[in-house]
Amino acid sequence: MTATTEARPARTAPAPGRPAHRDPNVLRWLSAYTSSMVGDSVYYIALSWAAVQAGSPAQAGAVMAVSAVPRAVLMLGGGVLADRLGPRRVVIGSDTVRCAAVLAVAALLLLASPGLWLLAALAVVFGTVDAVFLPAVGALPARLADRSQLARVQGMRGLAIRFASVTGAPLGGLGVALGGAAAAFGIAGLLIAVSVPLLIGVRLRDLPAGDARPAGTARRDLAAGLRYIRHHPVLAPLVLAIALGDLGFVGPLNVGLTLLADQRGWGASGMGLVLAGFGAGSGGASFLLAARGRLPHAGHLAAYAILAGSVAIGALAFVPALPAAVGTALLVGLFAGLSGALCGALLQTHADPAYLGRVTSVASLVSLGIAPLGMPLSAAAIGLWGAGPVFVVSAAVCGAGGVLALCVPALRRAELPA
Repeated sequence: MTATTEARPARTAPAPGRPAHRDPNVLRWLSAYTSSMVGDSVYYIALSWAAVQAGSPAQAGAVMAVSAVPRAVLMLGGGVLADRLGPRRVVIGSDTVRCAAVLAVAALLLLASPGLWLLAALAVVFGTVDAVFLPAVGALPARLADRSQLARVQGMRGLAIRFASVTGAPLGGLGVALGGAAAAFGIAGLLIAVSVPLLIGVRLRDLPAGDARPAGTARRDLAAGLRYIRHHPVLAPLVLAIALGDLGFVGPLNVGLTLLADQRGWGASGMGLVLAGFGAGSGGASFLLAARGRLPHAGHLAAYAILAGSVAIGALAFVPALPAAVGTALLVGLFAGLSGALCGALLQTHADPAYLGRVTSVASLVSLGIAPLGMPLSAAAIGLWGAGPVFVVSAAVCGAGGVLALCVPALRRAELPA
């Protein structure tokens, strides 16, 4: 099948070799992505507030969790769709649907009190759309910038995520305070809406000659993508290393940290300071990549960052004083942010563009579908044995990803394009 390219505005292609932070096309995409991510953060605040007001705490928790099911089940299919239709088109469609759904719920909440069923339906829609949005948004950077700039783009994307997490919560809280859940949903919908015209103006690079869109049935395309990953000398061990790293990281740094703060008497403010330390470290890693653009020996560096982060996770359980815990969390964020951005850049640069949506869907499923399973397990284990042993086990699982990266020669020697 002859390679085809996604329809895009009739403009000149992005200039090769231009630094990503000076490329208007990349900055247009970054603005769209940032606005969408801030809208997502506001949406989750609005959804949690509305669910708590409409039902019991258990019912509110179920509403918040219901979006995870379609997202996990449909994620791999979303990767096929991104490769078939092109990531830009899928992201635009996803943001349009999410915007319409959130604004519709905001309008209904202003007119009536429809109850939990409406919020659950919105969560299902969001989870379903996320299943196609996440693989597409992960595949998009490789079509925006020169390969030598993808590490910088990953750093810029990390800064956007940090910005969204810092500004989204207070913005959502302000919306709730001023006009209730309806106002917060309205703010979220408008922020997501801002991304659509920006994305329409984004230009994509052509696929390299010889790369083709999937041509068979969806099932065959998915099977072909999984075979491609399984037999790839870099991608197969890289995805496994990401899985191990996230399995050891997600539980302790979410549920585990809350229980640890309660056991140590740090309180909610102390836990907030520890999370702020983690955020500062992660933001620092993203800024480093965005400023440098490329770090040498990427495979080695990612492996050592995973190992160092695992040591910091284990140490967090044995630090009694709050200031030391904040400093340790900063190191966790720094190494986790660095390894995550490098692994993402390696995925982008070593995957054939024709398979990038499916590759991204597998990596996203590992991080957002499988790794969160460790959260209830971590909580139960900490309740039985305390924080120390559980954090050590989690650190060992995370560190196994770094050991794997060092033991596989192709991944250990993987470099980012100069």
